Amino acid sequence: MSILSHAEIASHMTNRPDWQIERGELVRTFKFETFRDAVTFVNKVADMAEEANHHPDIDIRYNRVRLALVSHDAGGITTHDFAMAAGSDRLA
Repeated sequence: MSILSHAEIASHMTNRPDWQIERGELVRTFKFETFRDAVTFVNKVADMAEEANHHPDIDIRYNRVRLALVSHDAGGITTHDFAMAAGSDRLA
């Protein structure tokens, strides 16, 4: 697994308009109606992450969930991060 170039990341970002690059991570904050909805989403993301063996950093603030993705073992953003972002978008 190799890290993506800036051009490759930019190309992938066209398919993930709600995501941003922050401090070398692929980041999105999801907003839900209730805290319970936010936790339900996190549990679904956790199941997906376990299955993929690729785990996002997760921050829950009441009805907001921030996911941050980076392939630590590769040293940057890879296609695995964009696959996890796409899956998270589908779960939301």
